Formats: sequence, C-alpha cells, structure tokens
Amino acid sequence: IDSPNHGTGGGDPLDDALLAESVGAAVLLVLDRLTPAERVAFVLHDVFGVSFDEIAPVLDRTVDASRQLASRARRRVQAGASPVGVDLAHHREVVQAFLTAARTGNMSALVELLDPDIVVRADDDAVRLGAPAEAHGPDSEAIRILGQARGARSAVVGGVPGAAWVVQGQVRVAFAFAVAAGRVREVALIADPDRIRALDVVLLDASP
Repeated sequence: IDSPNHGTGGGDPLDDALLAESVGAAVLLVLDRLTPAERVAFVLHDVFGVSFDEIAPVLDRTVDASRQLASRARRRVQAGASPVGVDLAHHREVVQAFLTAARTGNMSALVELLDPDIVVRADDDAVRLGAPAEAHGPDSEAIRILGQARGARSAVVGGVPGAAWVVQGQVRVAFAFAVAAGRVREVALIADPDRIRALDVVLLDASP
C-alpha cells in the first residue's frame, strides 16, 4: 500500500481531467480540499465500506482517529457537494464491473462497459512497458490493453475508485478511469513513480 501522506499536487493535467470528468468538477474540488488522510478515510469507509479497523493501519492512525478523519471529511463533503456519495458509488460500480469482466476474460461484457468512443492514454513510462501512447474505440488496440487488466487490483487512485498493477508489493501502473452514463469513457495508464506517489494509490484487495 502506498503511503497516504503524499500531497496531490504535481499531477499530470491528463490525470486531473480524467478524475474531474469521472466524478464532476465540483466533487473533485471538494475532495481536493480534504487532507490526504481525510480523503483516504472518507473514500475507503463511505464508498468502499472498509471498516475503521482496516483503515487505521493504512493511515498509521488509531481506529478512533481514523473515524474522526472520515467524520470530518464527510461534513466538509456534505457542505460542499452533496451528490458526492452517489457519484463516487456509481463510479465504483462501473470500475468494479470492468475489473470483474477483465479478470474473468469476459470480453463481451468488457466491451459493453466501454463507451463507443473509449480513449486509452498512457504516460511515457507506461509506453516503455508496452502500452500504446493512445488508443481509441472498443475494437482497437484499447481492448488488448484493457483486457490485460485481469491482473489489476482494486484501488483508490487520487481519491477516486480505480485500479493498479502491483509487482513485488509496489504499484507499477495506476489506472485512472473517467466514467459517464454507466460506461468507461477514458482510461489513463500511469506508470511514472512520482505521479503514482502523487495520486496516493491505496490498494483494496489481495492479488487476483
């Protein structure tokens, strides 16, 4: 699990645009006002239903302190953008369905979850790992790349539900998703270690 104590600054404009589109600019703005620890506690508990007993070691805080962080974040979110819970829950459902289809090799279900104009973009480090810099459409190279997500783990990426490839306990590639109308519209593959740290990637499940 990557440390949640890094800031969110220094991210690539592509990552920011994807996250803004996936949950709405107003919601992203509110999330960005939270401290990294508040954001992680809130998203893990309120969106993913993770218990505070499990959240505490992720944050290196006590259970009570973790509960207080989530409570404080919840109040700030509710004051600034009341639809956030619905938006993030919808985003999570689509991402989880995508990962399930990829893991089971159900390519027809995977394609159904993709917007007809799906765009997959990779940063320079991900390109060096073999991903195309950009691919368009569900019948293109994008499908080959997204199909390889069968090995990805569920994660919180920049405070938003996403996924990550993990090698020897380290996040090698983070997936940032843009979701619209129940489908995945864009995916950013982020392999630059500095950008991964800035996104505060938190892993949510064991290796598939």
